[in-house]
Amino acid sequence: MAAQETTRVISVERLSQGPGDRSLAEWWEAERSKQTPEAKAIEEAAHLLRASEIPVAFPTETVYGLGADATRSAAVQGIYKAKQRPSDNPLIIHVDSVDMLDRLLNPTLQSSPSVAKMPRIGIPQIYKPLIERFWPGPLTIILPNPSGSELAAEVTSNLTTFGVRMPSSPLARLLIHVTDRPLAAPSANASTKPSPTTAQHVYHDLHGRIDLILDGGPSGLGVESTVVDGLCEPPAVLRPGGVGIEALRECAGWEDVVVAYHDSTLDVKEIPRAPGMKYRHYSPKARVVLFEAGSNLDGVVAHVRKDLQDTAIGAHTIGIVRTRNWAQGLNLAPAAEMARTLTPVSAAIDNLVSFPIPVLETGSPSSRTKMAYDHHLGSDAVSIAHGLFATLRALDELDVDVIYVEGVSDRDGDLAAAVMNRLRKAAGMEWKV
Repeated sequence: MAAQETTRVISVERLSQGPGDRSLAEWWEAERSKQTPEAKAIEEAAHLLRASEIPVAFPTETVYGLGADATRSAAVQGIYKAKQRPSDNPLIIHVDSVDMLDRLLNPTLQSSPSVAKMPRIGIPQIYKPLIERFWPGPLTIILPNPSGSELAAEVTSNLTTFGVRMPSSPLARLLIHVTDRPLAAPSANASTKPSPTTAQHVYHDLHGRIDLILDGGPSGLGVESTVVDGLCEPPAVLRPGGVGIEALRECAGWEDVVVAYHDSTLDVKEIPRAPGMKYRHYSPKARVVLFEAGSNLDGVVAHVRKDLQDTAIGAHTIGIVRTRNWAQGLNLAPAAEMARTLTPVSAAIDNLVSFPIPVLETGSPSSRTKMAYDHHLGSDAVSIAHGLFATLRALDELDVDVIYVEGVSDRDGDLAAAVMNRLRKAAGMEWKV
């Protein structure tokens, strides 16, 4: 089944407010009985997820996901096709409840009442404290894939385990509830590109490849879920994200949890234990140069000026992404000139401004003007994480040649470590000056 030429975006943002004190079932019954526009959109999306081979994009609290019925191979293959994602990169399963996960772990008991007396496969005890504290939320756990598993083989990429989480987004859980299927749902971007935090980002990447995007407004967190493996000793973090390692260490059995991910990519022959471990990710078209936290500002400015002057680098337009210490525009132009020429350039990204820089290129007798775009993400980790992907995308749309990013210290908290993990995977190089 081919995707339609026009990808539709339908707003369901009102449902992002959640059900209040009602259960998912009660909430859905109220919406369905009123036949609200949002209910009709959810019903259509659920029908497509059950019957179509083309995935549906939907919002979660982390980033937008590209969902497909995790029990149907053709549907899951649709994710890889739409994203142009390598087939050896496993997918995370999303469930609406522990009961749905229990059904996944006990497929034989669901299909054959005659074996109902067989012992049930439970969630390993090591995960119970995490589920109690962090579910629903941005935490993915690794579980053994049971014999007779209902999951499509494409979900696990030939691993004997699968990753699963319960999103805290009530809208995401409602969609899973109405579909009544576990949903495989990686980020809804073209493979290797920055993850999408708005429906417009999804449309930009996947227009014409999918039929439907549910627009629930901007994602709140801005980075993906943390992935943990409690099946090994000691337990390990496979991908940093919305739940930090220090918070994990406060849970029984996780006091000695270790970091088992690399900020670089894995060797081509290695099989990733979780998404985001093997391939370059989160990358805009522009070359990304990441400066470590604490880099000398004069050294940063000298590096950028050298790039601008070097005709071999080809930096005609640049992006500057600031966090805590860099001055606006890196003082690349005189203060009076910047004050006169600073121009807002994006309605979608607050405080994204442009200004011209006079540059004397190597071997050239006269200076020429090059354009710089400057954006301050904020100084706290929450603001930096929330705006990172959107800023990289905005600079890409402005066709900058190079993006210079002020990094933050990995020791400034768990969310900062997740941000630096994403930036290192996006960056072509990292500098300390």
